Amino acid sequence: MSDNTISKKKAITQGLRDGFPIGLGYFAVSFSLGIFAKSVGCNAIQGIINSFFNHASAGEYAVYSMIGVGASYLEMAIMTLIVNARYLLMSTALSQRIHPNTSFLHRLFIGFHVTDELFAISINRPGFVNPFYCYGAFFIAVIGWCAGTATGIIAGGILPARLVSALSVALYGMFLACIMPEARRHKIVAVLIIISFVLSYIANELSLFAAISSGTKTIILTVLIASVAAIVFPHPEVEDDD
Repeated sequence: MSDNTISKKKAITQGLRDGFPIGLGYFAVSFSLGIFAKSVGCNAIQGIINSFFNHASAGEYAVYSMIGVGASYLEMAIMTLIVNARYLLMSTALSQRIHPNTSFLHRLFIGFHVTDELFAISINRPGFVNPFYCYGAFFIAVIGWCAGTATGIIAGGILPARLVSALSVALYGMFLACIMPEARRHKIVAVLIIISFVLSYIANELSLFAAISSGTKTIILTVLIASVAAIVFPHPEVEDDD
């Protein structure tokens, strides 16, 4: 049975079912982000708001990092846009699976909640994507994401400093888990990661860049490295299309 022929209630129920394990995973990841958020001065309410509007671990980490170095709102907005740019592509791809008669408001809400995992389960549905399936999956997933962040922030305020420091290591483990598989599959990615580390260290240590804020340095390096990599090492599929 395709998504466009089932009832709203059934679509929501199926979305809740498929989104439940995603929500559990989000809770674990965002707990570590909450520990980090507490270290830069965010409270639980601020963490919940940020998590509700920023559904990506990398994007949320970027925001907290920028807060930690005292970056401006503009710098935080630009950095978040760059880090989360891939969701523009996911939303575009998902829009091709939405029924032509779907209202703009539904399309807007579907695009708002796109994440890697929610995109994956939505795009794999048969037929047109039912907006109410997406809402059900997002509802349960975002509860886990926001609750994890808030719990991490609260834990960061009441647990002993040594334990909080130990828990914060999980955040770095999470990012290693994100980059290592790609680095092992593609040597170019591994080299680019090393280059990113080296250039970040140089930009932070050289007095030549002392007048540039940490937030601006991060934005410049992100755009520069990504642009050069895209030009020098284009994706094979892009080359085949020419």
